[in-house]
Amino acid sequence: MTAVPDPSAPRADRIGDAALDLLVERGMRGLTHRAVDERAGLPQGSTSNHARTRQALLEAAVRRQVELESRVLTPHEMPGPDGGRDALVDALALALHRYLTDHRPLLVSRYELALEATRRPELRSFFDRAGAVFHGPLTAMTAAAGSTAPERHALSLIAWSEGLMFSCAAGSFHSAVPDLAELRTGIDELLRGMLGDRPRSART
Repeated sequence: MTAVPDPSAPRADRIGDAALDLLVERGMRGLTHRAVDERAGLPQGSTSNHARTRQALLEAAVRRQVELESRVLTPHEMPGPDGGRDALVDALALALHRYLTDHRPLLVSRYELALEATRRPELRSFFDRAGAVFHGPLTAMTAAAGSTAPERHALSLIAWSEGLMFSCAAGSFHSAVPDLAELRTGIDELLRGMLGDRPRSART
């Protein structure tokens, strides 16, 4: 997300970026077609042509949210099936650290969209489908790390990560962001509690 529109970017990206920026700065009430046009530097009516209804505009925002979040941890940084538990710890810690240091606005826009989805059943299903692209890979990585109940353990990892990000981005720990080493330690402790193992520092 950026406050300066990139005129060379595809129109859909400019609209999505502007929508997310407005959600961060003004909340859901500030997200209008006209405001998106102004923020994106597009002629009036451009956003309406791209996403005629408010539902369509919200879906465009969710779609862009997913695209941007998929770049927080690039594919080549994701652990392979032979990476084991340490690789999963490192990947999750890196992703959380990047969110909390470089991508806090993405967290705020995600919370705005998630809350709106609780009031709009049609957005809820779209939001859930979009979010599912992250659940599958994490479940597979949890299984590769040795979990005998990967779906349940993946849910625990997601819940822990979401709670930490909310606390550090919008909650009472917003000024006490853990560093990368602390995040690794926290994730390792969580995985050892779920899967059982000795601490990372004791491994050879």
